[in-house]
Amino acid sequence: MLDGEGPLHRQVERGLRGAIRSGRLIHGSVLPPSRELAVQLGCSRWAVTQAYGQLVAEGYLSTRVGSGTWVSWSGRTSGAVQATGPVAPGSTYRFDLTPGIPDLRAFPRTRWAEAASEAARALPTADLGYPDAAGYPPLRELLADYLQRSRGAVAGAGDVVIRTGVRAGVAHLCTSLRAAGVDRIGVEDPGWTRLRDVIESTGVQAVPVPVDSEGLRVDALGRQQDLRAVAVTSAHQFPTGVVLSPARRLELIDWARRTNGLILEDDYDAEFRYDRSPVSTLQGMAPEQVVLLGSVSKTLSPAIGLGWYVVRGPWRKSLTRSIGPGPSTFDQATFAALLRSGAYDRQLRALRRRYQSRREQVVAAVRRELPGWSIDGAAAGLHLIARLPDGLAAAPVLAAARGAGIRLVALSGYRARAGEDRDGLVLGYGNLADGDVDAAVRSLARVCALVCESAR
Repeated sequence: MLDGEGPLHRQVERGLRGAIRSGRLIHGSVLPPSRELAVQLGCSRWAVTQAYGQLVAEGYLSTRVGSGTWVSWSGRTSGAVQATGPVAPGSTYRFDLTPGIPDLRAFPRTRWAEAASEAARALPTADLGYPDAAGYPPLRELLADYLQRSRGAVAGAGDVVIRTGVRAGVAHLCTSLRAAGVDRIGVEDPGWTRLRDVIESTGVQAVPVPVDSEGLRVDALGRQQDLRAVAVTSAHQFPTGVVLSPARRLELIDWARRTNGLILEDDYDAEFRYDRSPVSTLQGMAPEQVVLLGSVSKTLSPAIGLGWYVVRGPWRKSLTRSIGPGPSTFDQATFAALLRSGAYDRQLRALRRRYQSRREQVVAAVRRELPGWSIDGAAAGLHLIARLPDGLAAAPVLAAARGAGIRLVALSGYRARAGEDRDGLVLGYGNLADGDVDAAVRSLARVCALVCESAR
C-alpha cells in the first residue's frame, strides 16, 4: 500500500483510494481500526487517521462512532450511494436474518392457484359489483368461525372487518379513535417501529410503554394520564418474544374497563407456538374492550395484502364508520376457499413443524458457535433474541455483518427510548433456508470475533 512517495499519510491515502477504485476494497467493506492498520503498515496512527479523514471528505469512506469505518463508494454512476451504514455489494445479502418474513418458499402456489380458479368460477355474478366495504361476507363468516375455534375469540361475521393488512387496520382504527376524541395511544417499548409510524401518520400520538419479562408494564400504562387506548402483541411480544403473563392480562383488561379504554391486540404470529398450545386471545376474555387484529402476512405471504380486525360492543359503531376499500373480492374469495376446504389449517400445521425445527437449529448453532451469548423469548414465532455478551456492542457487529453480507437488526433499533438492559440481535429465521442456518451463524461468529479483535 505504501509507495514511498511523499508523506506517510498521503501514501496511505493513495493506497486506500487505489484499492477502492480498483475494486480490491468493495462497497461495504469494513476497514481495520486506525491503530490496527498503523501496526500492519508500520506507520503512525496519525497517518492512518489523516488518510481516513481525507477519504471520508472525498466520499470514498464513511464512519460512525461505534460502527467503525467502511467503504461507501461503489463506482456506480447511477445515483448517489447513501452512507448510512455499510451494506453488502449490490445491496444483496448472503444471509438475511431480519425478522418478520415467513418462509416464502413455502407459499402454497398450487393450492392458491386452484382456490383462485375455484373462486372465480363460483363467485356469484352479483358479487362482481362494488364490494361490501367491510369485506366479502362469506370470508367474514369463515374468519369468525376460524378465530373462534383456533384463537378463542368471540366473533360473529358482523364483527369482522377485512382490510389489506394489520397496518391498514390500525390506520383506520386510529383515524376513527381520533374522530372520537382519542388522540393518544400506548405502544410497547421496544415494539414494532412501523406500527408507531402508522399511528403517528394519523395524527394520534404514540406513547411508549415499557415491556419487561412479563410483557407490557400495565402499572406504567396506568400512570399515563388521559390514555384510553393501547396496542399490544400479547401472545408473542414483538420483538422481545415474551408472552404477556396471566396477571398482566387481567390487569390490562381491568385497566380498559376502569378507563372505558380500548386494547388493540395484534395477533401477528400467534399460530406458531412450539413448546405448548398458544395462549388464547385477550379479545376472548373481554370482547367489548379488545379489538383483535390479524393477517396472512406471516402464515401465507405479505404480498397477498389481506388482514382483518374484530370489533364488538360500544366501540363498534365509531370504529366501523367510513370504511374505505379493502382487498380485491377475488383475493378474499380465494382465501375463503382455502379456509372452507381445510387447506389453510393443513398449511399451518406444516409450517409449525418447519419453523419449530428451524428454530431448534438456530438455537443449537448459536450455542455452539457463540457460547457467550444467551437466548431470550418464548419458543414461538419467526424470531428469537440473541443477547450479546458483556463488552460487545451491537452497532459494530451490525456494521461488520453488513460488510460480510449478513443482514441483521439490533433489539435497540426497536426502542423508542434508550434501554438499560443488555442489547441483543433480533434473529429472524422464517425465510432462512434450513441448509443456510449453520453457515449463517458461523459467519456471524466470525464477524463477532473480528469485531472483538479490532476493539483490543
